[in-house]
Amino acid sequence: MSNKMTTKQADNLNHWKLRYDENNIAWCHLDMLDSRANLLSVAVIEELNSLLEHFEKQLPQAVILLSDKNSGFIFGADISEFTPLETQQQALDFLHRGHALMNRIEILACPTVSMVHGNCFGGGTELSLACNYIVASDDASTKIGLPEIKLGIHPGYGGTVRSIEHCGPLAAMNMMLTGRAVSSRAAKKIGLIDECVPLRQLKRAALAFALRAPARKPPRLLTRLASHALFRPLLASQMRKQVGRKARPQHYPAPYKLIDLWQHYAGNRTRMLEQEALSVASLTTTQAARNLVKVFFLQTKLKDQGKKTDYKPAHVHVIGGGIMGGDIASWCAIQGFSVSVQDQSPERLAKTMQRAQASFKKKFKRNRRAVRDATDRLIPDHRGDGITRADIVIEAIFEDVAVKRELYQSIEPRMKTDAILATNTSSIKLEDLSDCLQKPGRLVGLHFFNPVALMPLVEIIRGPQTDEQVVARSLAFGKNIGKLPLPVKSSPGFLVNRILMPYILEAVTMVSEGIPAEIVDKAATDFGMPMGPIELADTVGLDICKSVALILSTALGMALPDNLDTMTKANLLGKKNGEGFYKYRNGKAVKNKNVHSDNIQQVQDRLILRLLNEAVACLREGIVEDSELIDAGVIFGTGFAPFTGGPLNYIKQHNKENLQATMATLENRFGEKFKLDAGWELV
Repeated sequence: MSNKMTTKQADNLNHWKLRYDENNIAWCHLDMLDSRANLLSVAVIEELNSLLEHFEKQLPQAVILLSDKNSGFIFGADISEFTPLETQQQALDFLHRGHALMNRIEILACPTVSMVHGNCFGGGTELSLACNYIVASDDASTKIGLPEIKLGIHPGYGGTVRSIEHCGPLAAMNMMLTGRAVSSRAAKKIGLIDECVPLRQLKRAALAFALRAPARKPPRLLTRLASHALFRPLLASQMRKQVGRKARPQHYPAPYKLIDLWQHYAGNRTRMLEQEALSVASLTTTQAARNLVKVFFLQTKLKDQGKKTDYKPAHVHVIGGGIMGGDIASWCAIQGFSVSVQDQSPERLAKTMQRAQASFKKKFKRNRRAVRDATDRLIPDHRGDGITRADIVIEAIFEDVAVKRELYQSIEPRMKTDAILATNTSSIKLEDLSDCLQKPGRLVGLHFFNPVALMPLVEIIRGPQTDEQVVARSLAFGKNIGKLPLPVKSSPGFLVNRILMPYILEAVTMVSEGIPAEIVDKAATDFGMPMGPIELADTVGLDICKSVALILSTALGMALPDNLDTMTKANLLGKKNGEGFYKYRNGKAVKNKNVHSDNIQQVQDRLILRLLNEAVACLREGIVEDSELIDAGVIFGTGFAPFTGGPLNYIKQHNKENLQATMATLENRFGEKFKLDAGWELV
């Protein structure tokens, strides 16, 4: 009897294509219909189940799973299918479907091989782990990970058990708790995958595993011992401490539930698989998980802003070799662009190149070729020769309208006819800069955040005269350098600084009232902020905070606290020169751990409500297109507590009337800065 599916059976497959070779090996090609990337959706799972059912009846020599998408292997589960789940039982039924598929692959009576090229995340990694073997290309695009923790859950298709079986608890738990993806070479080193080969050899490697079916080597004894019942409680305690430095259990329960799962059930495979599904089902319907899923879709929405046109400049020229300009230049070089960086001071340019070298080594680690290539792409350019061949010129000098205008007038005659002129200004309106240009439509804001390598957002500022094509190209450029581009209307402070500054100024004001900086920062981190506003101000630089605050105080009537002015005049600028509101030792703030406050809730209210009030003002003024883009901008531009889903989402999910009542109380005590903005009615 032939083991091939009938034509009718094959025609019923929308997402998978089945091919047999001369060795009777079944090659299962995934090419998800009407999707740029492969997702492990319900439909994809059901079709794979039908294939497995066929294989169980008519066993092939082996089964190889691979992708026909250029974008990668499998990007993960289809997250949109999680959002309608309203009850824990619905979530559990959903997860059991995935568990059944993985178990079916695992017990199939012939060798199974996952052939990975490109992104392999979440459900895609769990599917691969259920196979007997995983082979992957060593291409730079191949990344393997279990990022579910970023969505407020943890692996739920057996990935917790199988990842630990492959590479031991320490490596596997680190991967799951951080959500970080690893290169195929790193995955091979820790034992997550079986082989890592050049792309041209990938098919041959998969075929070799399918035909030979070698015995898999278990992790080393010491690696396995970490899961022993005697050691698990101690290691679990250390894991909780490490997670606790970045995430509180009341805000992000998923990592703590994952640690509990491993600690209590790692000795019993069947129980751990059962409890894994129950744990994820309990997390799926929490508000934190729903909000983190929302944040994932916000990230996708920002990426889509840069897909309206395809724009990849052949050469980028950056003017300003300071920390911001130099970091923008090195980041563009890291992303594969040819870049020249200009500064009046050759000495500063030398420091720029030194700092860039450190960035390249940090990014590429031991990959000397990648470091060398990035170095070759970054050109120090004291005279500004790169201006004439640049497709985009990025100005990153200090915040002075007159100096910027003078610079623009001197460089515009040297620029290519269709070149974009982008300013990294953090607060100056574009209309105050563009009218000195012969082509004012070429000026756009390209506002990066510090540190450039870590902050994912870039604001794309549209002035009244900016050409739409320039905006579209700038959004595409933002996406192509690995950032999340946010289109923003030109206005004082744009979006992020406009919303952030009242929050910081209120914090500075409270310190001037005698409230310890440590208490102010604790109120913010208790809310869920990654860093307190006082330490944030020190990190940004008090001189920069003052500069932005002065612009906003003129335009929007925000009062400048006296202590901010006093400290900058005394050259107490924050972390960069060792002392601001805190003193700094080895780059870390020295804080008094013995301070105490009986009214930390009011401190928190003053901070958060000023931020929320400014966010609704931006909604009312149409600074961005909609409320989702405000939430996205504030989360990715400031680190605003992601588990809340953003400031406007926070208002929607809390009692708006109570928040407004608290605002009224604060206005009575602290004045008009807490006056309710009319934009609250739009939320």
